Amino acid sequence: MTHAKAVLDEDDVRRTLVRIAHEIVEKNPDGQVALVGIHRRGAHLANRLHRLVSDLLETEIAAGDIDIAFYRDDLDTREAPEVRSSHLPFRLEDHTIVLVDDVLYTGRTVRAGIEALFAYGRPARVQLAVLADRGHRELPIRPDYVGKNLPTHRSERVNVHVAELDGVDEVTITNRQEAAAL
Repeated sequence: MTHAKAVLDEDDVRRTLVRIAHEIVEKNPDGQVALVGIHRRGAHLANRLHRLVSDLLETEIAAGDIDIAFYRDDLDTREAPEVRSSHLPFRLEDHTIVLVDDVLYTGRTVRAGIEALFAYGRPARVQLAVLADRGHRELPIRPDYVGKNLPTHRSERVNVHVAELDGVDEVTITNRQEAAAL
């Protein structure tokens, strides 16, 4: 039996994204910001943030999503990556890019996301927004916007569920062995 500890429910996720959207607008008052989500769940979170930030700025901001499958540094130790297409329908050079991901852990996914971005162009600036920061960095990466800091043990797993893929919005923590059995 798995013991998933819920740390954010649907209302918490909604409120957290609204707060992050306000922070993005506050740090980027010129509106020259674009949101780019890292596939998979980061892309869905970026879509939601895009709507919120566009509403706050009262103008449609740029948005896109990026696949990092071929930029990971662990390709040789993983199964064949599931490759998705990237969509960046705007000039990166004209924007501050807010890279959006679900969980920040070692920093390796974010590093891959930055490398993937730079393969398409050179953004004016890059900022990072994450729903959950669980610590245990292996690279010197720090988010600009954090939904919730979750001090975890390395034996635990942070699970982000989004309604678009999972039918529910929530963040839970499970033991890695239990999570592998799911």
